[in-house]
Amino acid sequence: MTDLRTIKVLVVDDSALMRNMVGDIVKATPGLKLVGSAKNGLEAIELVRQLSPDVVTMDIEMPKMDGLQALARLMTESPVATVMLSAHAKEGAESTLLALELGAVDFVTKPSGSISLDIDKVREELVEKIRMAAGVDLAKLRPGNSHRPIPAALESKAPTGIMRTLAIGSSTGGTRALAEILPKLPREINAALLLVQHMPVGFTRSLAERLDNRSKIRVREAQEGDRLERGLALLAPAGYHMELSSSGDRIKLNQNPPRFGVRPSVDVMMESVALYSPAETVGVILTGMGHDGANGVAGMKKKGGHIIAEDRSSCVVYGMPKAAVETGAVDEVLPLDQIPGAIVRACR
Repeated sequence: MTDLRTIKVLVVDDSALMRNMVGDIVKATPGLKLVGSAKNGLEAIELVRQLSPDVVTMDIEMPKMDGLQALARLMTESPVATVMLSAHAKEGAESTLLALELGAVDFVTKPSGSISLDIDKVREELVEKIRMAAGVDLAKLRPGNSHRPIPAALESKAPTGIMRTLAIGSSTGGTRALAEILPKLPREINAALLLVQHMPVGFTRSLAERLDNRSKIRVREAQEGDRLERGLALLAPAGYHMELSSSGDRIKLNQNPPRFGVRPSVDVMMESVALYSPAETVGVILTGMGHDGANGVAGMKKKGGHIIAEDRSSCVVYGMPKAAVETGAVDEVLPLDQIPGAIVRACR
């Protein structure tokens, strides 16, 4: 168990000031040990080999070799749990999402750009993600296979009957999981999709665009009043809870208080699906830390929904699926590569 040993941390940033400030956070935290620092990707690769850290905090923009190049090399040559430090939410979203695809465990957004003198604002988040990263199975961080051909079995004919509502929730590791699932769903799937992925403000639009470019179904960030449609996946925008309208056919967004520390909340979305969806529902809980979604799937199951949870064997973090399974509401527990087929069957 990682909480019974000291976690060795390597800090990588081209700014000496940032290296010192992040290093000071590590040194001041019980259970963490700063074993070194590097000012670019080339130094990081060499120090990982020499020091064998448990976790690397990696800046993205650096001279000689940036964080993305270094991460790609490390995950091939010397795999190590990596938490990216993103300087900008909007400008750095694409690079951060690529880092997650390359094998980074998670990321933390610097509060005020490359040189964030107020880095203490994210101290708790950074420490939590370092500790979480230290316990991740590195074999599950290899780049995904979302570009593999879609099996013929998942193709479907034009849908008939009442459109189902498909609600998917995910957190840590979820961007990779969604990139594995959504491209394998057929364009003619008989469902409107609602997605909640825990992310900070500035990242969900880029995530939706990346998923849309790779998928046969349409994917976009949800807006107030959006209508549910077959083959359309609406991703909850960061900072907003997403619910169904009382008629069950439109999206409502709000900034009510976070649920269990998160907004958007999977529970909020799924509870509204259970309450207002006029059709049969399917709920899916993917990899993630915490227990968001457990109450939601229980509510959907009571109303006759079909519930799928990701199996421990493929989860980056087996938190949310575990909590869902423990409710007794889950119908199928499956590894990630079997979930697209299960979704298609459940939506027929």
